[in-house]
Amino acid sequence: MSDVMGLKQMSKGDKAILTGFSENGSAYRRKLLSMGLTRGVEIEFVQAAPMGDPIEIKVRGYALSLRRAEAEVLQLRGVDR
Repeated sequence: MSDVMGLKQMSKGDKAILTGFSENGSAYRRKLLSMGLTRGVEIEFVQAAPMGDPIEIKVRGYALSLRRAEAEVLQLRGVDR
């Protein structure tokens, strides 16, 4: 699981490294950075709500819930287990 992906492709327990933000996500970029989502940080997919929104991830030792629109901005690289 070392391909470039988004949170949509992740399953419970999957981990990935944040490689950047998509260009169409400039509206969310500052907010995501302030929540600790910086390049190189490891993200673990915890769960998605039954309707798929919001998505819960674990980053820097805390749980963070993101709306689907915010989560789609993240560009990730899978971590081999």
